[in-house]
Amino acid sequence: MAELLIQQGLNWITLGCIYALLAIGFSLIFGVLNVIHFSHGDVAMTAPFICLALATAFGATSPTWLVLALVIAILAVGLIGVVLDRVVIRQFRDAPAMMALVSTVALGIVIRESIRHLYPEGSNPHAFPRLVSGVAFEIAGVPVNWFALLVTVLTVVLIGLLFVFLRMTPLGLRIRAASEDRVVARMMGIRDGRVFRATFFIASAIGAIAGLLFASYAGVTRFDFGIMAGLLGFSAAVIGGLGSMPGAILGGLIIAGIEVLAQTFVPDGASYRLVFVFVLVIVVLVFRPAGLLGRPLMEKV
Repeated sequence: MAELLIQQGLNWITLGCIYALLAIGFSLIFGVLNVIHFSHGDVAMTAPFICLALATAFGATSPTWLVLALVIAILAVGLIGVVLDRVVIRQFRDAPAMMALVSTVALGIVIRESIRHLYPEGSNPHAFPRLVSGVAFEIAGVPVNWFALLVTVLTVVLIGLLFVFLRMTPLGLRIRAASEDRVVARMMGIRDGRVFRATFFIASAIGAIAGLLFASYAGVTRFDFGIMAGLLGFSAAVIGGLGSMPGAILGGLIIAGIEVLAQTFVPDGASYRLVFVFVLVIVVLVFRPAGLLGRPLMEKV
């Protein structure tokens, strides 16, 4: 029993870190632009396809070429996020929230169908390699593989770097100022266009890392993985509180914990794990609409 709990604990931490990275993208964009970027999951899941295409183009499977393909895929997805903001999302910044929501849902469909029809055999699943393999060490006789360690360490490092960036760099402080009050930030001379571009690049690049880890964890990638990745990331952000970085992390860990508990202790729980997840989302929205760590919005009338 102890070995089972340790193993499932490792699974929980690994999944929780991936979901937290997805949720951070949602929260970052919502916190700055007050827009729910519902195609964020689809943008993130383009990264594995870009990586596979680059690996094929390089014609090599050595670690050096794989790392190069991963880095290029992350940067490319960051730029894709900036382009999508400039072409589509910026048109709805000052529009009613429903218009932005519908446009990003439609954008997600466009991305998925583009991958499906333009990528070779895009309708079929594509095997995606484990980024690292082997056992790092053991805990009470339970092996801890290098992939779980990579996901955990990488997530902690990314969150730490994001924290430092937002609090100790001029651009990060401008992003925080715009998230607090966009109008006041403009009055203080902050160029919100640069802030929005930086926000989308960072959120999309972090999403790309999550997408690569998600595909590596599953061992496969599909054109429609963006739907599930988006729903799980958005749900984690909602549970923790949209716009809250700590909330995104907490939400990711909670959702992963529910999944792992359902699969471990509920008969045929793998088939019903998402039921428990989205029931929790409904409960949180009913009793705590702002999320566990979110701030209630106050409107003057």
